[in-house]
Amino acid sequence: MLNESILVNQLLIKNRLVMPPMATGKSNSNGSISEELCNYYNEKSLGGYIGLIITEHSYILQQGKASAGQMSMDENFDLEGIKKLTSIIHKNGSAVFCQLNHAGRRAKAEITGQYVVDVYTANRGQIVKAFADAAQRAKKGGYDGVEIHSAHGYLLNQFYSPLENRETELDKRINIHLDVIKAVREAVGIHYPIALRLGACDYMEGGSSIANAVYACKKFEEAGVDLLDISGGLCGYMRKDNDKPGWFSDASEAIKANVRIPVILTGGIVDRNQAEILLRESKADMIGVGRAILKDSKWAQKAMLEK
Repeated sequence: MLNESILVNQLLIKNRLVMPPMATGKSNSNGSISEELCNYYNEKSLGGYIGLIITEHSYILQQGKASAGQMSMDENFDLEGIKKLTSIIHKNGSAVFCQLNHAGRRAKAEITGQYVVDVYTANRGQIVKAFADAAQRAKKGGYDGVEIHSAHGYLLNQFYSPLENRETELDKRINIHLDVIKAVREAVGIHYPIALRLGACDYMEGGSSIANAVYACKKFEEAGVDLLDISGGLCGYMRKDNDKPGWFSDASEAIKANVRIPVILTGGIVDRNQAEILLRESKADMIGVGRAILKDSKWAQKAMLEK
């Protein structure tokens, strides 16, 4: 099953293996694309064994920059560098999406040189426009699609989680997501793939629940999202209470059963057999393998050539 192709909007991805976004800190200090970053993605994508690569989160506004060495997709983005990066990945045979992010209160003033904003102080209109503008830049730079980041406690995830957003109605907590999706869709057109990474559940008392995630993902699909990438919320990209492969499979399975678009599951998957089992059990439609590929650039080749 991992070798099977899959359609995302009108983009045919040749297999169901995903390299999820993982921050490297290898960009230049101004967010431009370094030779080191190009070499990194060349090494990971060599041979085209990975169906889809989602590059590390890129900041859409300077105020939302999460860390030094983060890629920029703001107004000062490096168009020629981005074109070089996407060209390398395409030449090696993989599709590539750009993950767009605003860190919200997880940004640091010493990094951004600006005030840190949160759910209550962020200018919603500015944020929505920034996501749309960044998506347009990603398309111009040769990316096959974009992924809106709403996981791991960053700004959109802060809006979604009741631990960060005192608004009790889920519809109001996800209203900004729907505005972002609409704006991005208008910016990139109907045939350009849009993914959304959701921190589906906080796995904390009083936090977001799987039921919240199912409801939200149905709304995101209706709004125009083509692909859902399921991860953790305020708990981050790991779970303390589950060390079985596919850490967030309880959430991805519930979401997959309620939407028609493909669902990605990432977390603790280190061999092909684990991935195949998760696919067969309808936990997801695509499987993200992060740290195993980070540690071994030949992992995908070895896994995809297994018989």
